[in-house]
Amino acid sequence: MPPADTDANGVRVHLDRLLAERGVTLTELSERVGVTQANLSILKNGRARAIRFSTLARLCEVLDCQPGDLLSHGG
Repeated sequence: MPPADTDANGVRVHLDRLLAERGVTLTELSERVGVTQANLSILKNGRARAIRFSTLARLCEVLDCQPGDLLSHGG
């Protein structure tokens, strides 16, 4: 079974790590990005099937990162 942060397509989401590194809570991120905590939780736990580019861009802006810092493919 794949890790919790990996979806069926092998895409891994590193949201937990980025939140910890930046000292940001999921609640704060939700407010700053404009996405519900429930939807961020789905993304964080690797259960998201898609992400809008506008959401990805906003996450990167708020977390001061690049898409490759947030997402990776494979092991």
